[in-house]
Amino acid sequence: MVQRLLFCGLVSVTLAQPALKAQQPAQQTSTPSADPDAAIVTADDHPKSRAELVTEAWKLLEDALVDDKHAETRIQGLAALGTMGSDARAGKMIVAAYEDKDVDVRTAAVLATGETRNHALIPQMKKLLNDPEPLVAFTTASTLWKMGDHAGEDLLVAVVDGDRKASANLIHGSMHEANKELHDPAALAKIGAMQGASMLLGPFGFGITAFEYIKRNGGGDSPRVTAIEEISQSHTPATRRELLGAVTDKDPGVRAAAAKGLRSFRDAEVNHALAMLFMDPKKPVRFSGAAAYLISAGAVVLPRPVPLNP
Repeated sequence: MVQRLLFCGLVSVTLAQPALKAQQPAQQTSTPSADPDAAIVTADDHPKSRAELVTEAWKLLEDALVDDKHAETRIQGLAALGTMGSDARAGKMIVAAYEDKDVDVRTAAVLATGETRNHALIPQMKKLLNDPEPLVAFTTASTLWKMGDHAGEDLLVAVVDGDRKASANLIHGSMHEANKELHDPAALAKIGAMQGASMLLGPFGFGITAFEYIKRNGGGDSPRVTAIEEISQSHTPATRRELLGAVTDKDPGVRAAAAKGLRSFRDAEVNHALAMLFMDPKKPVRFSGAAAYLISAGAVVLPRPVPLNP
């Protein structure tokens, strides 16, 4: 990919910028204890124990998923849950969103499932192959295929056929309710619009409209975010230092990407930096910080992921 070919240049040019250094001194506190179980002084100057912070992190994510007035908040919460692997509690929250009244939220729940690579969620997700909204059904079929399940093959073939007559020679012979609608040019246009508008999980785990939301609100420096995503694959002291600097950057997209990258480091300083994000002014950053803290603090264990089909 072009992004990977440009990786070295991105790292040298973008991460070397002074903007990656701490730019929010108001959030800084005294140096955290070396003991990961010691109380952390958070942004509100109130010392909190690991147990309190774990409870707070889960509450942030749970509250996001039950915000009935703001579909965008639910989408952002699902994006954060998608970074938490096969954790049972996170999986239960994602499955509950399969029944959300909002089509974009249901789509985000499917995409979050694909991000987790949690095959235990497949039986529940298959029900969305018959979702009344073709966009949800198509996204489900596509996600299932990437996870090695071809139950929605007829829906993918319908999209390939476009407005032509449906192909009869399907391997599994299945036919789902949305198959007919996926031959409709309007339905195909909607799917194309979704993909063209970056309405997929972004490079650092934001769902459908979350990345566009960040850009509208003064953030989302995508080359730097991509560079952070790349260097996060290397769990070295140098990477840790870069991410700790980026987690207080003025750009919310950079902060969120750095939070996700820091989840692999388990020391008290990283826990402190992630806990500080619980009060970030941008919701996607708060949710990313909460999910990353739960992993970094050991409350959620990420198993070795099941690879997606090539």
